Amino acid sequence: MKKSVAALALVSASALVLAGCASTPTAEGGTDGLTVVATTNIYGSLAEQIGGDRVSVTSIIDSAAQDPHSYEASARDRLTVQEADLVIENGGGYDAFIEDLLEGSDAETITAVEFSHDYPGNEGHDEDADEHAHEDEHADEHEGHDHIEGFNEHVWFDPHTMIHVVEDIAAELTALDPDGEADFTAAADDIIADLEGSEADLADLDAQYAGTGFFMTEPLPGYLAEAAGLTDVTPEGFSEAVEEGTDVAPATLLAAIEVIESGDAAVLLTNAQTGGAETTRMEETAEGAGIPVVAFTELLADGSSYSEWMADAIQNLADALAS
Repeated sequence: MKKSVAALALVSASALVLAGCASTPTAEGGTDGLTVVATTNIYGSLAEQIGGDRVSVTSIIDSAAQDPHSYEASARDRLTVQEADLVIENGGGYDAFIEDLLEGSDAETITAVEFSHDYPGNEGHDEDADEHAHEDEHADEHEGHDHIEGFNEHVWFDPHTMIHVVEDIAAELTALDPDGEADFTAAADDIIADLEGSEADLADLDAQYAGTGFFMTEPLPGYLAEAAGLTDVTPEGFSEAVEEGTDVAPATLLAAIEVIESGDAAVLLTNAQTGGAETTRMEETAEGAGIPVVAFTELLADGSSYSEWMADAIQNLADALAS
């Protein structure tokens, strides 16, 4: 029953995330402030925290029942984006629906994957040089965000990348509303301090569990596990097939079962919002082998901040490794 406890703990913890990221603007005064649109409530919650009462935030995807990979945008979504001052997308093919909505838009745009040091062609950002403020390159920045083979687009599970994203949200909001700079910077600094704490927690796990094997049914928690020093022992092609909704090859499935039954993986990491027969098979195999299962979610539920949600995810991983 370790799986049920771990999954329930994370889903319950995730149920503590900012409720205001839905399609109703949350800033008092509404249309008088800046209008921010985020593709998911991960980024919407950050915009709300940083912008405070100076912004109205709409998150297009704010329910676990919605899959950003396959989301079909509505006419209302298009109008919302066209009226935005700032749009925050994940990029990397994860929320590709936003690209059509941005056509003809004058909104400033932040693309989270571009702050990842793993992003193809990205050698990292010079943190001392530019503080991640965007130049006026918005004419081209909406192109080339199709799914990138070999790149894990789930960058919100990488605290280091998200520190850069938080910095850039504050910088973009300041460029749009200079009078709010002090408020934006202070709020961003609070989030960054929390995320630096998460990085420290992951470093502690690395010191204790470096080289420990993990199996993931989908790439979702990959950044988190790697930052904790764990080694991915998932057979090649398994997690990619599950994420894309295709059948796992029989030979790959047998190899996956062997990895779990042999004890090569100390923990099984899953996506609580998706799955299928192969994921269920791996969960059952892990339970039979006494391997803890930790379920992660792609979106925030109602209740607390992004940084709290991230801290809860790391704690659930730590608890599973210690079990």
